[in-house]
Amino acid sequence: MGLRFRKIFSIFPGVRLNVSKSGVSTSLGGHGATVNVGTSGKRTVTVGIPGTGLSYNAPLNGLTALLVVAAAIVAGIAYLIAPDLVRQVLHAWQPKWF
Repeated sequence: MGLRFRKIFSIFPGVRLNVSKSGVSTSLGGHGATVNVGTSGKRTVTVGIPGTGLSYNAPLNGLTALLVVAAAIVAGIAYLIAPDLVRQVLHAWQPKWF
């Protein structure tokens, strides 16, 4: 067994500073999707189902970054057009198992 250390500081809503014994990284995002950039230059994206403990972590390459940006743009435009509908969809998407 090894000693682990991790401390997370919330800088702004959706922006966190992660400090551990292996280094410092920054996380952008929230429940469901997060992009993490470490001081060594390692970039990852994590997509999960909130409340279930299920998630998928992958390196952030050009194609993945393009998909994340495209999804954010589509969600932003949809929110500008119909904010109540987007809220309803996001609320319905969250699992109610717990």
